[in-house]
Amino acid sequence: MVNTLSHLGIGLLIALALGYKGKKRGSLALLSILPDLDFIPYILFALLSSSVSHDTRNQLFYLLGHREFMHSILFILLVTLFIWLRTKDRLFTAAGFAAILSHSYLDYATSWKMRPLYPFSTESSIMGAVYFFDPLANLLPLLPVFIVFVGYLKSRGKWNGKFNNFCTFVTNNRRSLYRTLVVVLLVWLTVLPVAKFFLVNQISEAEGTKISYQGTYPVSPVRFLAAYQYNDTHYKIMEISYLSGIKRSDFIEKVNSTGGVPDASAYAEGAGELYSTALPQEIDYPVYWVSEDNGSVTVLLSDARNSYVERWAYFRTVYRFVFDKESGEYEAYASEQEGREKRLDENYFE
Repeated sequence: MVNTLSHLGIGLLIALALGYKGKKRGSLALLSILPDLDFIPYILFALLSSSVSHDTRNQLFYLLGHREFMHSILFILLVTLFIWLRTKDRLFTAAGFAAILSHSYLDYATSWKMRPLYPFSTESSIMGAVYFFDPLANLLPLLPVFIVFVGYLKSRGKWNGKFNNFCTFVTNNRRSLYRTLVVVLLVWLTVLPVAKFFLVNQISEAEGTKISYQGTYPVSPVRFLAAYQYNDTHYKIMEISYLSGIKRSDFIEKVNSTGGVPDASAYAEGAGELYSTALPQEIDYPVYWVSEDNGSVTVLLSDARNSYVERWAYFRTVYRFVFDKESGEYEAYASEQEGREKRLDENYFE
């Protein structure tokens, strides 16, 4: 996920490269952050989700959830069609398409699962080739924001005498400057997915198994966290690097039982089946911790990679299922980023 200000900067960069000013420049800036306005329908989803059936909740999530429909290819095409119908301007329509596509592509290329083919497919996927805080992808687009900001203040009679040399350089080199920035971004965001492909293939050959491209996530500009199912009981977690291949690795047990709970595997399987019916399905490599206390069995479900990643918003959700041994009924809770745990609605799982 690239920060919103950098998304805005890419829209401005496209506008500046094409020489747009005024409403057209503002429109492209808005289009570059449009997908993130899905927080508005997500508020509606939060209000409605607890009062509908499980299936309806899931369908509403596809439509109203964050990084769901408003980050899909269909949404991008619909917005592009709307621009064309309103303007009949081919160049501006193409610029609008590029502005909104850049947003979804950058989110897809960083660290978030999305459903880009919804409603034709509800399968989630991710590229995960660009580090969450990649310096180039986050900082380079801030230059167009700064250029526009300085220009605006100077037009209002402020900052007179400040940044004069900078403004002169930009004015004298605007065409080559903006085109260079566009090319640098395009090359960088094309090279990284390809570089990751070769790295994942190299590690797959070294391990003698198929490492998931989607299941390999960036933890720094040059390092990734990879995992695969080593056998029926363990995952193998690896930190891999462009510079040194496999830096370290560990084996993570899939089911752990505290105090030797009878049928621990059965309870873990039951929790897994419940989880499989819910959205957004952020866990790729599920591990279970099973414990028993006063007639109830508690199953903690998390991703095997949780403990290997700090300050990351993804796959750090922990689910807690509390099963009553006699009735078989359960209560479910969830916490994100080691934050406050909340009880989940009865329709959350099927």
